Parts: sequence; C-alpha cells; structure tokens
Amino acid sequence: MFASSDFDLAPYAGLDTGEFVHRTYCSWEDAGWRSMLVQRFTHAREAESLPLPAASDLHLVLCTAGQTEMRTRDGGRTARRRWTPGRLELVLPGRATERSYRAESTLHTVQVHIPSGTVARTAAELGGSAPDFEALRAALASGDPLVEQLMRTLPAAADADDLYAESAAAFLATHLLARGRDTRLPGPEHRAVRDGVALMRERLAEPLTLADIAAEVHLSVYHFVRVFRAATGETPHRYLTRLRIERARQLLADTGLTVAQIAARCGFAGPASLSSAFLAHVGVRPSAYRKNA
Repeated sequence: MFASSDFDLAPYAGLDTGEFVHRTYCSWEDAGWRSMLVQRFTHAREAESLPLPAASDLHLVLCTAGQTEMRTRDGGRTARRRWTPGRLELVLPGRATERSYRAESTLHTVQVHIPSGTVARTAAELGGSAPDFEALRAALASGDPLVEQLMRTLPAAADADDLYAESAAAFLATHLLARGRDTRLPGPEHRAVRDGVALMRERLAEPLTLADIAAEVHLSVYHFVRVFRAATGETPHRYLTRLRIERARQLLADTGLTVAQIAARCGFAGPASLSSAFLAHVGVRPSAYRKNA
C-alpha cells in the first residue's frame, strides 16, 4: 500500500483491518508526504481480537474521541489502559501487539508514523545512546500537550509540502527522544522499578495500591519498596502522588476542566483530596495555581 525507503511498513501490507477501522485521512495519499505518515481513523465500537504486526517505525496513537478500556497484549504481558480524548500511546518498535476493547462511544484516533531512519539520525545527534522506548511510552501515558496539539493539527496541513512533513517528523523525534532520555530513573537500573513506574503512569486515574504494583512486577511489597526507594530516592506512594500532582498542574494550566474533573483524571478521591495534596506539594490551592498559570 505504501512505499518509502525510510519506512518499514511492510508488516502492514495485506493486513485487513476493515472490520475494525475506517481510514478518513492518509497524508501519503492526500498530501503526497513521504517523510512522515499521518492517518486518521474511525474505529468499530468493539474488537475482540485485533492483531497488529511489529514494525520498526516510531508509531504514536492519539485518541481524539470516544472512551473505552483498551486491553493490549505485547511481549507476553497484558495491560489495561483507559482511553479518553487526549490519551497518547506509543507502540513499541519491533513488537507485535494484540488489542481488544468494547467502547462506550465511537473511537476516533490520529496516528503518526515517524520512520526508523529519522529516529536513528536524531538519536545519533542527541548523543548516540539507544532510545529507551519503554521509558518514553511510560512518560507519554501521563500526557504531552505539545505532542497532542501537533498531532491534532497535522491532518489539517494537507496543503503543505513534504519539507513541512520532514521538519515535523524531525521535531517530534527530537522532542520525544529527549523526553525519553530525561525520564530515565536515577540510580541503578532495575526492570521492576521501571515497570512499576510505567504502571503508575498508565493507571494514573485508577485506584492503585502498593500491593497491586508489587504483584504486577512480581515482587513482594517489602522487596519492591526497598528497590524502588534505592532507585528513585522516594517511596512508591510519594512517587505516585507526585506524578498525579504533575498531571493535575498540566490540566489546570492547559485545559478548562473543573477541579472535580481533574481530580477524577488524576486518581484523587475528590476535589478536597486533590486540593489538600496540591497544597502540600505545590504550596497553593488548585484554584490559585490556575489563576497564576
């Protein structure tokens, strides 16, 4: 269907997803771009098993409408992620996935593919270290207003030439790889700690106990607390609270959501709970922070 020396979309050739998705925009066909692929989809309300092959490109998915609990299986593990408008997800390069869901309303997404060649060149320019895509996926789960805004506007740039697409791809790759590098945990590397943080970010809006996290990373609660604190300098509870406060600050500054809506999106029991935690961590109430922001 597509052909470009920088892209590895061969795994998608012959893939029939017509039962589950309807494509409403394709930058290769509608804008003639070859430096980046941007697509817009309307999804079926339900999919019991939607296999997606592995590809080497950097694949971003932004939910723009609809709500569902998305179950994704990759690398032998199944993760549950709540999809709502604004939800960002990175599909790990080189890893096949399988999705299943039952949506509460029709799902719409914008999906961006940045070719592996662009990613490799950007990584070299940033210092040559291999990108940590798992760390980046975990970071994006809590949102990125810049990436979200750019992905929303790309389908409207159909009149722009391929130089625009090349520049946008380079900018996105630089921003994402720099963010992924900055979110690596300090201290000794420990897979359980990284997986624990990823789970916190992915389920930020849900009730999440220490026992839940420890069980997910296959450690006892005591052992998980010990290795987590050694790696991050914080307890898991404090780390999770800080992630929730960071997300609340972002939503207060960048959206018109009420404090009650923000509390629900950030995993707090209600506005009072958010207000108390926000005051303790930031020094002001959410309403005062929003006025200043």
